Amino acid sequence: MADTATTLPPAHGAPRFDVRTILTRYGAWIALALLILVNLAITPNFATWQTLNVNLTQVCAIVIVGVGMTLVIATGGIDLSVGALMAIAGALAPLIFLGKLFLLPHPAIGVALAFIVPVLAAAALGWFNGWLVTRLRIQPIIATLVLFIAGRGIAQVFTNGNLQVFNLPSFQFIGLGRVFGIPFQAVLMIVIVAAAAWMLKRTVFGRQILAIGGNEKAARLSGIPVASVKQRVYLISGLLSGIAGLIVIARNSAADANLVGLGMELDAIAAVAVGGTLLTGGRATVIGTLVGALIIQLVRYTLLANGVPDAAALVAKAAIIVLAVWLQRQGRR
Repeated sequence: MADTATTLPPAHGAPRFDVRTILTRYGAWIALALLILVNLAITPNFATWQTLNVNLTQVCAIVIVGVGMTLVIATGGIDLSVGALMAIAGALAPLIFLGKLFLLPHPAIGVALAFIVPVLAAAALGWFNGWLVTRLRIQPIIATLVLFIAGRGIAQVFTNGNLQVFNLPSFQFIGLGRVFGIPFQAVLMIVIVAAAAWMLKRTVFGRQILAIGGNEKAARLSGIPVASVKQRVYLISGLLSGIAGLIVIARNSAADANLVGLGMELDAIAAVAVGGTLLTGGRATVIGTLVGALIIQLVRYTLLANGVPDAAALVAKAAIIVLAVWLQRQGRR
């Protein structure tokens, strides 16, 4: 007699192996692991501290900006101005610590102000983005396009379009310094990611962000101050863009308003999408953004290290974004 047990359907509630679900939930982690394994197999000197250091220093600014972008996208918005805000912060800092804006009683004061003023200026401009979105009811992509266009021009006006070269170790520590051998910017990145992840999961503000992105009308009817939350989210995005701008100019020992933050808005959005945050809002993962940024950086590094032109990395980045969005759609179904 045939064994009929093998033909019976699975018991109700029994776990089932669903490849689509696994790819949707853990696709970014699987892709990162595969990238590392491929590099260990084909890329010379991949498993070295020098290679790790190169990739870390290249990805930190993207992750920091990506955290702010994650919060904005979680509310159903978008921020195209992040690269321009980086340029503004990067232009202001040397003007301050080099004493070109006002006389400094002591160099240390100039360094302190160079850390504070540019970041606050970027945060204020981020708040302005939020004001356009919430008070004037302008669509986020249009509202942030204003500073995307004008912001870099403002930075160029500050510097008269000139490259600002400097050598100031006390300021450059944010981009070149190390803590127990680890790049300080990587430590700062980890702190920011951890704080944002905790905020999203453990605070009322974090739950409000996700509620607004999930259903803004329902969130408003439930008493959530939608306008206030959105403005704070855009302010945070601007603040983090300012920090990233300081890291970039400190790492390069120069500030170029034409290049600082150029294309950063696309890298940040790509990291958010690849990491698993829904581009329509309502669900966000800051850790996923970190993983997404690492994937994009490793793809570029892998291609360059193996003699593939940088243009191919752009094509690969686009393909990764398309795949990430497709996986999101499968997960929503």
